[in-house]
Amino acid sequence: MRAVIQRVQYASVTIDGVTKGKIGQGFLILFGAGTGDTREDAELLAKKTAGMRIFCDENDKMNKALADVGGAVLVISQFTLYADCRRGNRPSFTDAAPPDEAGELYEYYVRLLREVHGIADVQTGEFGADMKVELLNDGPVTILLDSDELKRARKS
Repeated sequence: MRAVIQRVQYASVTIDGVTKGKIGQGFLILFGAGTGDTREDAELLAKKTAGMRIFCDENDKMNKALADVGGAVLVISQFTLYADCRRGNRPSFTDAAPPDEAGELYEYYVRLLREVHGIADVQTGEFGADMKVELLNDGPVTILLDSDELKRARKS
């Protein structure tokens, strides 16, 4: 499971000309599930996401988490995080989870952010939809999380 976390001043997602989700300061998260990913991966990723300290404190050090700044989250499903570009010029997406599994894991991840990690304002796009995402990246700060890497780090 992968998440690209972007610290933003604002972000929004539009579907067919209608704004579906909109946040101020917080995280825009591009979320992708891969083949073999489980609820355990979502739990690990949600915990790491909620605790990520990438907002600046009074000394201009990245030392504050979402909760510390009253930040919101916009989560966008994005299977293209599993693009395999090793051969040719057209990416393969065979490493992405099948849509039914990916959709369930996406919804579970969002629910974990809200219910387990207490993030009050969690907005979403629409799984599988053609979405237009607008954001103002703050910093820019962009972090890539991969549940396989997080699991390997826990074991060492």
